[in-house]
Amino acid sequence: MKKAALHNLGCKVNAYETEAMQQMLEEAGYEIVPFSEKADVYVINTCSVTNMADRKSRQMLHRAKKLNPDAAVVAAGCYVQTKEDEAKCDEAIDILIGNNQKKELVERLDAFFAGRGEKVEAVVDINHEKQAFEELTLDHAAEHTRAFIKVQDGCNQFCSYCIIPYARGRVRSRNVQNVLEEVKRLAASGYQEVVLTGIHLSSYGIEHMEGNPVSQGDWNHRELLALIREVHEISGLERIRLGSLEPRIITEEFAKELSEMPKVCPHFHLSLQSGCDATLKRMNRKYTSGEYYDRCQILRKYFDHPALTTDVIVGFPGETEEEFEASYAFVDRVDFYETHIFKYSKREGTKAAV
Repeated sequence: MKKAALHNLGCKVNAYETEAMQQMLEEAGYEIVPFSEKADVYVINTCSVTNMADRKSRQMLHRAKKLNPDAAVVAAGCYVQTKEDEAKCDEAIDILIGNNQKKELVERLDAFFAGRGEKVEAVVDINHEKQAFEELTLDHAAEHTRAFIKVQDGCNQFCSYCIIPYARGRVRSRNVQNVLEEVKRLAASGYQEVVLTGIHLSSYGIEHMEGNPVSQGDWNHRELLALIREVHEISGLERIRLGSLEPRIITEEFAKELSEMPKVCPHFHLSLQSGCDATLKRMNRKYTSGEYYDRCQILRKYFDHPALTTDVIVGFPGETEEEFEASYAFVDRVDFYETHIFKYSKREGTKAAV
C-alpha cells in the first residue's frame, strides 16, 4: 500500500479541496500519513495570493522532495495556475495539477507511476476556456464537528491588486442539490456545523442571471439566501457559518432573512481593504467607506452584537499618510471584532503592479 501525505496552504476553499483530495486518495487505497513522515506521494495544495504565499508553496514542495527524493511530489492549485512555467522547470515537482483539475489527482498519479517518473501536467487555461464547477465531495472532514463546504469558485471582480481571478477563473456556482446531499451526509455522520465558502461567495448564482446585472451592483443575494434556507432545514445540523462576503450583498432583506434562521451564526466577515475612499477607488473595490459602514449598521440592526471581522491592506501604491490615517480612523469607527492587517504584495499581471 502506497503512503500519501498532504499539506494545505491558503484559504478555506483550499482547505475543502485538500480534504476532498485526501478522500480520493483514501478511496484509491492510499494510506494517509503526516506530512513530516516518509511517503510515496506528497500533495501540496498551493496558494498564490501574496508573494509570501508563493514562497511558502515552493518551500513546502522542496521540503517534500527532501523528505523522500523518490516520492511523487504533486503541486496543485493557485501557484501552479499563476506560475505554470516556473513550476514546470522546478525539479522538485513531479506532477502539476491546476485549478478545476484536482478531481484528476489519482488518474495523474497512476500516469506518473506508469510512466516511470516522467513529469505529468494537468493545467488548463482557466481564464479563456469556459469552465464548469468542479464537483469534489466530502463524506468526512479533518475537524470532528465542523466541515467546510465549497459552494462557489472563481471571481469576476478584478480588484486592481488581486491575482485570484487569474488563478481561479470566472464565477462558477455549485448545484444546490449537490450541496444539500453533501451537507446531509456530513450531518448524518455527526457534523453539527458547516461553513459555506467560496472564492467570492457573494457571487453565488450570478452566472445564471440574464445579462449578469451584478455588474450594475444588483447583487444576486436571493440565490445565496435560497441555498442557505435549504441548508438550514437539514436535520442534525446545528450551525451555519458564512465565508467572506461582499459588503454590497448586505441589504435589509438579506440581513433580515438571515436573522430569522437561528442556525446562522452571527459572525460576518466583510472584506474592507481600505477605509479611505480614494484608495478604495484605486483598488477597484466598487463601494465607498460610507456604504460599507451602512452595511455594518444593517447587520447590527438585525443581530444582537454580531461579530464583524475584516481584512485591510496597508501600503497600497499611492497611499499617502493622510489616506492611511483616514483608513485607520474608519477601522476604529466601525469597531470590528477582529481585523486582519496585510502589507500590500505586488502581484505581476494585476493593474496595481504596473
